[in-house]
Amino acid sequence: MSDSLEDLRQRLALFAKVRDWEQFHNPKNLAMALIAEAAELVEHFQWLSAEQSENLSEDKLDEVRLELADIQIYLIRIADRLNVDLIRAVKDKMARNEERYPVDKVKGSAKRAAEYGKSDTSDK
Repeated sequence: MSDSLEDLRQRLALFAKVRDWEQFHNPKNLAMALIAEAAELVEHFQWLSAEQSENLSEDKLDEVRLELADIQIYLIRIADRLNVDLIRAVKDKMARNEERYPVDKVKGSAKRAAEYGKSDTSDK
């Protein structure tokens, strides 16, 4: 079996269809479910230092991996219900980000795009 995004989309759509869950899988409900899963992901990192968050135990990493899977599932389902090509959307967004965040202006800085046009007296 292939691991393509399209294969996952089809498998998830079939999973929902045979269970008669399409009635619940509208974009609003799916977006709400995605946010709930994202919050569950955040819980795994709450109160950890940056270093601790990069060095999870195997058990914790497996829990995080499953939360990421839940998030991906809902993201794919929302895109499917709205006929959004996620690959194309990511490519479009990356092209936009490359314009908004040129390396020579942003390297090593975590400012928002709108902040780069403002005069800044600080050093990053």
